[in-house]
Amino acid sequence: MNSYSQNNPSSTARNTTDKGVVINGVKWATRNVDIPRTFTAKPEEAGMLYQWNRVTAWSATGDDVTDWDATIPVGNTWDEHNDPSPAGWRVPNFAEVQTLFDAKNVTNEWVTIDSVYVRKFTDKLTGNILFLPATGFRNDNHGTLNDTGIRGYYWSSTKRDSTNAYGLRISDSFAGTNDDFRGEGRAIRCVAE
Repeated sequence: MNSYSQNNPSSTARNTTDKGVVINGVKWATRNVDIPRTFTAKPEEAGMLYQWNRVTAWSATGDDVTDWDATIPVGNTWDEHNDPSPAGWRVPNFAEVQTLFDAKNVTNEWVTIDSVYVRKFTDKLTGNILFLPATGFRNDNHGTLNDTGIRGYYWSSTKRDSTNAYGLRISDSFAGTNDDFRGEGRAIRCVAE
């Protein structure tokens, strides 16, 4: 089995708190969600990948997936009981994601931290910085890992329609919002409740 669910007894692990950073009026966690209810140890770590509105976590490394759920996740928003964010945090909505791309208030650039590609977002008013690593994603049909280390894919809690949901995508030449199939495995960078 290659997934990790909230029902796994060892999910009461480490890194359940984060100081957060305010970028353009929204308080973001400084690290991605790892196993359900925890953060990664470092800002440049990918963490785990999640299908939209599901709490099961998938590794951001390796293609050896045997228990992938290829059905389309349902719901009108990311349900609270499916949110893998640690206490005090939640999956951001699409309007919150869009604040990162407000060029009047935020700059962003492609940089490396410890040999990991990340998008660096800087609040023009405060100088606060947020890093989003190039996490890659898992294909919605079979869970194969794609784009690891070259692009980052993150969910919002906002649906587009019955098969797609909004999020953000980053690479060396692109940083912006998008929508894709809900069944993809993507990273989560949460915001304060």
